[in-house]
Amino acid sequence: MADLPVLRIAPSILAADFAKLGEEIRAVEEAGADWIHIDVMDGHFVPNLTIGPAVVKALRPHTSLPFDVHLMIAPVDPLIEAFADAGADTISVHPEAGPHLHRTLQTIRALGKRAGVVLNPATPVDEVDHVLGMVDLILVMTVNPGFGGQKFITSQLDKIRTLRQRIDQHIAGGGGPIDLEVDGGVDPTTTPLATGAGADALVAGTAVFRGGPDAYAENIRALRSAAEAS
Repeated sequence: MADLPVLRIAPSILAADFAKLGEEIRAVEEAGADWIHIDVMDGHFVPNLTIGPAVVKALRPHTSLPFDVHLMIAPVDPLIEAFADAGADTISVHPEAGPHLHRTLQTIRALGKRAGVVLNPATPVDEVDHVLGMVDLILVMTVNPGFGGQKFITSQLDKIRTLRQRIDQHIAGGGGPIDLEVDGGVDPTTTPLATGAGADALVAGTAVFRGGPDAYAENIRALRSAAEAS
């Protein structure tokens, strides 16, 4: 039997204390996080407004963990270089956020960054079929993007299973590895659903940051333990 993929936990700083983001990032790194997930929202593509590249740049010295940057902005192309320069390691975009997904992914990779594609609940899996060779990560949204604390949409489990099959086929055919990430309503109850369907990376906001820094390590352990149950 093949080894199970290593589960990556990516705390979303959307649920952190914005008055002390540097401290919060250092705390979740010490607690066992694998990536730092940064949700960038423009108040246009999604109904919320968060941070820009200047904040990402300011946070970069606070951790050596990879920055997993999810751009919920449209048009997305003009700002990709700014986030790359600010210290993003992975830059994930929505197919709906620009006219030419292939060109957008080319831009990200030309800047030396990992490229990701994000699928909203209503976005079909077929959107990534013809760009798999350019993708390092696929992020399945199990909520509608824009706000934290929403309920996990279980209908997306079929999408995760389908993507798991397509990624495995891609790799078996000689393609490079692709992370399959899930974001939205992730907690110890929904984690086994997501990982059981094939996810190998989880974005968790409230489930990690609840209880303050003293609870972060136990919160992350609870997610990993729940994943093992799947």
